[in-house]
Amino acid sequence: MIPVTGLGCICAAGPTLDACLESLFRGGREPAPPRRFTSDHPVRYPVFEVPGFQHPPRFLRTSGLLAQAAAEALADAGLTPDLLAGARVGVCMGTTVGCAMNDEPFCREIRAGGQPDLEPMERILRSNPAEALAASLDLRGPRQTVVNACSSGTDAVGLGASWLRAGLCDVVLAGGADELSRITYNGFISLKITAEGPCRPFDRDRTGLNLGEGAAVLVLESPAFRARRGARARSFVLGYGSACDAYHPTAPHPEGAGLKRAIREAMAGLEGSQVAFVNAHGTATPDNDRVEALTMLELLPGVPFLSTKGYTGHTLGAAGAIEAAFTVACLEQGRIPASAGFENEDPALGGAAPVREVTACAGTVALSQSLAFGGNNAVLALGAPR
Repeated sequence: MIPVTGLGCICAAGPTLDACLESLFRGGREPAPPRRFTSDHPVRYPVFEVPGFQHPPRFLRTSGLLAQAAAEALADAGLTPDLLAGARVGVCMGTTVGCAMNDEPFCREIRAGGQPDLEPMERILRSNPAEALAASLDLRGPRQTVVNACSSGTDAVGLGASWLRAGLCDVVLAGGADELSRITYNGFISLKITAEGPCRPFDRDRTGLNLGEGAAVLVLESPAFRARRGARARSFVLGYGSACDAYHPTAPHPEGAGLKRAIREAMAGLEGSQVAFVNAHGTATPDNDRVEALTMLELLPGVPFLSTKGYTGHTLGAAGAIEAAFTVACLEQGRIPASAGFENEDPALGGAAPVREVTACAGTVALSQSLAFGGNNAVLALGAPR
């Protein structure tokens, strides 16, 4: 078991994890057309932007969001610079396009035959999430940025936990970050999976996702390092599963083949009766929600589930990390918020439906799962402290 000793989060639901949880349990969500960029598309699709956030100009917004989440997580864990300086600290972060598609003027000038200043490209290189965070904190352990579509944040936490099990680190900062950009926004519109109104995960009338942005960081520690400094554990990473459908570039396997393997791998040694709830991927796209709901109905019948994307939007590479942080916090509280946007049961889901209201949950384990383009499926099993 790998202890989770600190959590940090920033997204449209709030600038800190506590603020996010307050918003979730209050049922607050305010998707709106993007404010930071424009699009020529005639429909102003709503997104979940982080309001009022200012990032250091030498980095891109993704790395700025990550730095804020990491600062909160380290403070929560009680890890000071002195403690970090004497430890082997790794950084493993997930993202998708957050640090590679953010300078259209530069690209337009290149394509027109110009010779623009290279500073925008240098800023992109400086903004690799794992590298940027490690450099800002002067961390010398292993570092990796995971780019595995929408399972990136979940995969980063699972990989970070494996570094600790292998004895490579004393501490790992694991999570994910992604920002909204015009290219991402228009790209998802072109795929025809973006909703014109607030998203409705698992609802009969769901029409697609809302994009979002944000970051979350989990502080993972080796059991020995945590014991030496007497830190409390908020949770434990009990298991991690990853499996690819190898079925379609964007659609999940219709029978959830890869997701089933990932769930079983994450739950190795655990019983379904221990599971308090599942924080589902729940994008509100027709295929994703159908496959995910039917898989849970088969493997975890009767276990409460929800999607938190109705509060945050789909934050892409950050989604798995944000949802893992929410999962730990909800497991601590013994309750989960209503699955925002859900009103009408879908008969195609075989009776599976997310919770409609704040729901108390009994159990010592919760699952946080991600389904990604490319057929990637990743699942974390997170446990409550004894």
